[in-house]
Parts: sequence; structure tokens; C-alpha cells
Amino acid sequence: MFFDLLEKLFGTSHILWFIVPILIYLVLRYNSLVTVKHNVTKALSNIDVLLKQRHDELPKLVATCKQYMQHEQSTLEKVIQARNHVATANNAGDIAALGVAEGVLRQSLGSLFALSENYPDLKADQQFTNLQSRITSLENNIADRREFYNEAVTINNARIEQFPDVIIARLLSFQAFRTLNFEATELSDVNVEALFTK
Repeated sequence: MFFDLLEKLFGTSHILWFIVPILIYLVLRYNSLVTVKHNVTKALSNIDVLLKQRHDELPKLVATCKQYMQHEQSTLEKVIQARNHVATANNAGDIAALGVAEGVLRQSLGSLFALSENYPDLKADQQFTNLQSRITSLENNIADRREFYNEAVTINNARIEQFPDVIIARLLSFQAFRTLNFEATELSDVNVEALFTK
């Protein structure tokens, strides 16, 4: 009916001049939304790589600390439990749980590094200092990548709510993503470097 009306008003050949630009516009908007969605996935994948690297380093850190910190088993166990919670949340793709688990892990690491001050032999151990440096670097990179991820999520979520993208997003089931937030107590980074430079 709509096309019949257009044909009467503009003629058959002119309908194409009307429809083709609209179709091109819709395809470009759709492709743009797909790119924005994949930027979120890519940003999360970058965090995932860093989390897995840190996941592999933490048992080495705990094993090194066990040699010197015989009476701090509960602290060491908390680090491993927190590490496992981060892995579980990450594998499940549960961003809210990942944020909480990250907060607990960061607190556990902060406690471990603070307690290590009482063990001069541990602080002098080369493997410990190497692991401490590596984990500090990974922590900083995770914080940076979290910022990129949250920015990608914000862009995606805004785009799927803006007109005319909202029409395409709803028709084709584009979804909003959750930002990765750490607990309020974890908004200030653990300054691991400062704990070891005295």
C-alpha cells in the first residue's frame, strides 16, 4: 500500500531513488551498532587475558610466601579462594560477580603484601620480588583495561538507546552490557610498590 502510494506520486523509477538511500542508511547504522557491540567483547577479552595471567601467577606467589609465612595460612588461603572466585565469575561471564570477586582478591593481596613486611627474608627473596613486580604490573593493566571496557559498554548502551539506533537495536535484539565495577573500598588501588620500599 505504501509502495503503491509512492509509485503513484513519484513513478516506478523514482521509488528506487527513495528506497535505496534508506536501505543504505539502515545497513550503515546496523553495521555501526555491530562494531560497537564487538568493541565491548574485545575489551572484555583483553581483561580476560590479564586475569588468566594473574591467575597463573598467584599460586607461585602463595607457594613462595608459604616458605616464610608459616603462621599466616589463613591469609594465604584467602588469596587462593579469592583467586578461584574471580576465575569462576569470569568463566561464567558474570560481570557483577567479577567486580565483587576482584574487590575481595585485591583486599586479600593487600593483606598478604602488608603481612610480608614482617618477614625480611621473604622480602629479600628474588622470586617473591619478581612475582610482586609482575602482579603489580598485571593489576595496573587490569585497571586500565577495565576503564576501556567500561567506556565501550557506555558507548554501546548509549547507542542502543539513541534514536534512530534504538529502532534497529530493538528489532534485532541488541542488548545492553553491564559495567565492571569494583567495591567502593576498592576504588583506590593497592599501592604494592609502597609496601616494599622502606
